[in-house]
Parts: sequence; structure tokens; C-alpha cells
Amino acid sequence: MKELIEYREKLIARIEEAAQEFRAACESFGDPFTKVDGEWTVHQIASHTRDVDKMVYGERIRRTLNEANPEFKSFDADAWMATNYDKDEPLSKIVNAFLENVQDLCKTLQAVPREAWSRESRHETMGGELTLQLWVERNLAHIEEHLLALKKAQKQ
Repeated sequence: MKELIEYREKLIARIEEAAQEFRAACESFGDPFTKVDGEWTVHQIASHTRDVDKMVYGERIRRTLNEANPEFKSFDADAWMATNYDKDEPLSKIVNAFLENVQDLCKTLQAVPREAWSRESRHETMGGELTLQLWVERNLAHIEEHLLALKKAQKQ
């Protein structure tokens, strides 16, 4: 049990650390419209990562904490971007909001009792028995995926 508690503490700490690294990586580009990952720019990746953190994983985490076995729909990132992306939104606003969302989420997670990490939810295509811990791990994986793309682009 001690190892699991330590793992979760490190997971929370890494999410906040990754969010700070992500913000710094985004801000390190002179032009936020530099193409980074295929056709996506730094600005688009920042917007996407903020929105997925808040609207997908953050929402799934909060609902799993507060509802009995909630069910989640699939999220179409491309459709979301086509409808909600604002190229005129300042990059600093995007990355600051992202970091604030992550920090709020981390505070929430630090306060939950141990048993809450095993609370379950369902997903329309992934099925059931999806724990709070799974959504936290997926959120971190998503942030790190885009952080890695930014770091690779910085080296080019």
C-alpha cells in the first residue's frame, strides 16, 4: 500500500511539473505559429492540450470523483478544434490557463482519500471499470506526448 501511495503522490507531482515544462516549451518558440507536429502549430498544440486537460481528462476525473459510475462519450479532438480553436487567442493566456487548470486538479487530487483512486467510470467505447487513477495517468500521458513533440521541434 505504501508503494501505491508514493506512486500516486509522484503522479500528481509529475503532472504539475509536466504542465510547467509544457508552458515553458510553448513560450520558448519565437513564433507561436511554428509548425511542430505535422500540420499543427505550437499555438494549436497549446490550445488542444489545454482543452483536453480541462474538457476531457479533467472533467472525467472530477465526475468520477463526484458521481456514481459516470459514463463518458468519446472525444473527437479534430472536430473540437475545428469548432473551438481561436487563432487570435494569446498564447500566454492559453498556457497560463492550462497551468492553472492543472494546478487546481492537482490540489483536488492531493485531497482525495485513498479509496477514491479506485472509483470507477465507464466509456462508450472503452467499456467499464475505468478508475480515477486511469484518467489521471491518461491526462499525464497526453501532456507528455505533446511536450515531447515540442521538445523534438526545439532541437530541429
